[in-house]
Amino acid sequence: MEFETKIAPEKTLDGLLGLQFGDFGEDWAEASLEVGDHVRQPMGLVHGGVYAAIAESLTSMATARAVVPQGFAAQGLSNTTNFLRPCFEGTVHARAERLHKGRTTWVWDVRMTDDQGRACAITRMVIAVRPLG
Repeated sequence: MEFETKIAPEKTLDGLLGLQFGDFGEDWAEASLEVGDHVRQPMGLVHGGVYAAIAESLTSMATARAVVPQGFAAQGLSNTTNFLRPCFEGTVHARAERLHKGRTTWVWDVRMTDDQGRACAITRMVIAVRPLG
C-alpha cells in the first residue's frame, strides 16, 4: 500500500544515498544500493552508517506501509548493526524479515549482502508504532 510522504523521497537521506526500494511482502522487504564514493569511508569500503541507514529506512518503510493507512506512524526506536565483512564495490542487497508485529513495536532482522551473497552486515531493528500527528 502506498501513502503520501511529507518530503520528496529524492530529497531525503534515502535519495542522497541512492537507496532503491524493491519488493515488499507482509513480513519481509527488500532494497538495494549501488556502491559509489558517496557511501564509502576514506579507506574505500562502505561506511558503517550506510548499513544502519539502509536497515532503518527499509524497516521503517515496510512498517509504515502497513500502519499509516490505519492512522499510525512508524519510526526507528532501536538500531543495532553489526559489520561482518567489508564491501568495496558493486551493490549492497538488503532483505528485512519481520520477527514481531506488536501494537506499539515491530521487530525486524535485516541481512545486507554483497553481489556474491556474502553477509556484510546484519541489523536488529525495532520500529515504534505511534498515532499520527
